Amino acid sequence: MKVNGIAYHVEDGGAGENTLMLLHGFTGSGEHWAMTAAGLRNAYRVIVPDLIGHGRTESPAALEHYRIENASADLISLLDALEIPSVGLLGYSMGGRLALYTAVHYPTRIKTLMLESASPGLRSAEERAARRTSDEALAARIERDGIAAFVDEWEKLPLFDSQSKLPDEQRARLRAGRLRNNATGLANSLRGMGTGVQPSLWEKLPLLKIPTLLMTGALDAKFTAIAQEMHALLPDAQLAILPDAGHTVHLEQPEAFSEAVIAFLKRTQ
Repeated sequence: MKVNGIAYHVEDGGAGENTLMLLHGFTGSGEHWAMTAAGLRNAYRVIVPDLIGHGRTESPAALEHYRIENASADLISLLDALEIPSVGLLGYSMGGRLALYTAVHYPTRIKTLMLESASPGLRSAEERAARRTSDEALAARIERDGIAAFVDEWEKLPLFDSQSKLPDEQRARLRAGRLRNNATGLANSLRGMGTGVQPSLWEKLPLLKIPTLLMTGALDAKFTAIAQEMHALLPDAQLAILPDAGHTVHLEQPEAFSEAVIAFLKRTQ
């Protein structure tokens, strides 16, 4: 679909009067939601876009397309093009930050919000400046050394240690998906909507009235602590800390993850 001049790859399937939109994380694509989406499509229409710079969606050279405000506006334009008035929005990691930004800025279009291993950004200008510096260095390495070298580095991050428990075949699919990205898309994604350039949304949380589910893996101490802080600030939020999972809960504990999502949707829709 052409949206605001960008060619987006979007999967649309399922049945039901309620619609869900699923947003993947950095280096991922809509394919990462395959197991989750298959279960949800029994009761919901499920929209799964590849976000800008990722998967089969276009990776333009112009940085402005990647800024979080424009990426968020693209999601709303997708809904408009599909004639969907409102959705339940589920986002993982980078996709969770984008989902939260969209809920804050387009609250009438989001019925429910589900955030997996996500954050409202960095609180201080100093933290954001330091992160911008590190993200720019990473973006430059991606452009200089190529996708394969970057993926080798990315997969060794401690954040993803618990993915070592995934079956070999699934880990191979994850790696293949990461390798299908291109350097321009990933580098611009870091520069345009990385944590260093995202506006802090912490002060917006007490104003967000949308029913929200926060999900993290118990092995992911950093994002579990962030979710606990968010839970204390959000007016209508539930917190699910799932055992034996790290950052990528929907892949490491898919059944428990889907059960948490479906239970939440049944209570709120």
